Amino acid sequence: MSPVTVETLRLFLHVLAATVWVGGQVTLAALVPALRAAGTDVPKAAANAFNRIAWPAFGVLVVTGIWNVVAEGDKGPAYEHTLMLKYTLVVASGVTAFLHAQAASRRAMAVFGALTGLTALATLFVGIMLAG
Repeated sequence: MSPVTVETLRLFLHVLAATVWVGGQVTLAALVPALRAAGTDVPKAAANAFNRIAWPAFGVLVVTGIWNVVAEGDKGPAYEHTLMLKYTLVVASGVTAFLHAQAASRRAMAVFGALTGLTALATLFVGIMLAG
């Protein structure tokens, strides 16, 4: 069996947090129609419950993401450009998630929810590009 290293723990925490942040959004979005059918206040209650684990996961993603970059070191200009794109997407994902949570209208919730999901998925994809 391979030894458990600090690098293993760092990557595990990053992937676990990404699973919660991205996977939770996809799951919650898929459940919204059923939640609406259960009652008008149910989607908001589910979103609030998800936020209690999603925001800490986002924080873990940011911390372990920075840790990943420091551990990797300088990998050249192509890596740096891709990393800047990932940073932009991380910020966009966090900001749109915050705006989604604060939205008062159904339209704003839909727009910011969609943008949050898209930016979270794009961040995940760009993160895979960085690992290559």
